[in-house]
Amino acid sequence: MTHFDALETRSQDQREADQLRQLCAQIARVATAPGACRITDVQPQTLADLAKLPVLRKSDLSTWQKENPPFGGIPTANIHHIFQSPGPIYEPGGTSHDWWRMGRFLHACGIGAADIVQNCFGYHLTPAGMIFDSGARAVGAKVIPAGTGQTELQVRAAVDIGSTAYAGTPDYLKIILDKADATGERLKITRAAVGGGALFPSLRKEYADRGIQTLQCYATADLGNIAYESPAMEGMILDEGVIVEIVRPGTGDPVAPGEVGEVIVTTLNPDYPLIRFATGDLSAIMEGTSPCGRTNTRIKGWMGRADQTTKIKGMFVRPEQVAAFVAAHEEVSRARVIATRNGEMDEMTIKVETRAANPALYEGTVLETLKLRGKVELVPPGSLPNDGKVIEDLRQYD
Repeated sequence: MTHFDALETRSQDQREADQLRQLCAQIARVATAPGACRITDVQPQTLADLAKLPVLRKSDLSTWQKENPPFGGIPTANIHHIFQSPGPIYEPGGTSHDWWRMGRFLHACGIGAADIVQNCFGYHLTPAGMIFDSGARAVGAKVIPAGTGQTELQVRAAVDIGSTAYAGTPDYLKIILDKADATGERLKITRAAVGGGALFPSLRKEYADRGIQTLQCYATADLGNIAYESPAMEGMILDEGVIVEIVRPGTGDPVAPGEVGEVIVTTLNPDYPLIRFATGDLSAIMEGTSPCGRTNTRIKGWMGRADQTTKIKGMFVRPEQVAAFVAAHEEVSRARVIATRNGEMDEMTIKVETRAANPALYEGTVLETLKLRGKVELVPPGSLPNDGKVIEDLRQYD
């Protein structure tokens, strides 16, 4: 299969130089918007300079939008749709070519001008339907804007119109296929582009056994496409229109390559310039490049949530507090708070990666940063699991 465009196979040096140029332009755009003082004093010389900028979280976005509706003061000249997510938080949508950059993923799925895509993402208030609709049109495919529910009508439309591809959540396709089986109908769907939920290996295999190749993407309402699978199915390839960092949860500090951390995304879309936007998701950078020939960096996909805030002894303990504890001791590389129960009482243990031998050295900092007393357990550097967790709740509630 040919690639979507030349961007997918350029050298990493070319990619980074282009991204740096676009990043500087994004910072200049944001500098004219209300609240922009957070970044105007940084002019990046390399992409690594992104780490000098503060992280933008959904709570910040919500505050900005309330102060300067609908998008925190970002100009809306090229915005044609306004969507709503829980919060509420409002996301813009444009009608220019492949505005959410989903065409690249659908092309990787093998979907093109000969296909009819049954788009089973929602079109009402939330943008998922339009995101995939725009991507389908970018690859020249026809679209059935099916939305969600009404399974019998979905089957009828798929049969009558001859749908060859599916877009939607991973599990809803099975509902359609089972309904078709129950009514004796045979569908022509051979490609599935899924997102918005976990694609379990067993489900992917079931679709493959039915002759349907299923690939998944990682996208959000705010950012559009972030990463996507190719037929090589070795991790997820970063989209060409974003810069992705993996940072330690609760901070904006990049982790070492391969270490699990929170996904932070800077979008290069000039209509909606989000810089260092925290997704709240965990992932990790993979070594090397995809066997499919695309040269961009890969991530391991969704690996859980970074917001591990946990109530212990009636007090909330947050990832940023654990980060503050680590920062207070130069010799500490990582720490992990573990919540357990002893009878009817909460207990807190703090595992600390350090070469020190005296737990008492850290008890005062634990109380200062976590606001609770806990048992300090010293462990060798590198011994804590590489899963992105800084707070682990082992209490049983059943």
